[in-house]
Amino acid sequence: MSDLLVDIIETLEACGLDRDEYQLYDTVDVEALEQILHSSSGDVEVQFTVEGIRLAVTPESVDVLIDEEPCSADQ
Repeated sequence: MSDLLVDIIETLEACGLDRDEYQLYDTVDVEALEQILHSSSGDVEVQFTVEGIRLAVTPESVDVLIDEEPCSADQ
């Protein structure tokens, strides 16, 4: 399992979403996402939504995009 995939799953779990509640591969191609993030020479951010949770992924982090209290795997 890739580090990016683990980071995405941990972030979703920190927001209260159980692994049984979604199929990540139905939402995003993690291998393609890694290629995009690591092949760019400039700043790149990819945003997508999993079961209502908006994520912003960069080469350095996986962040939740919400207007209220943020949740992250780092808390």
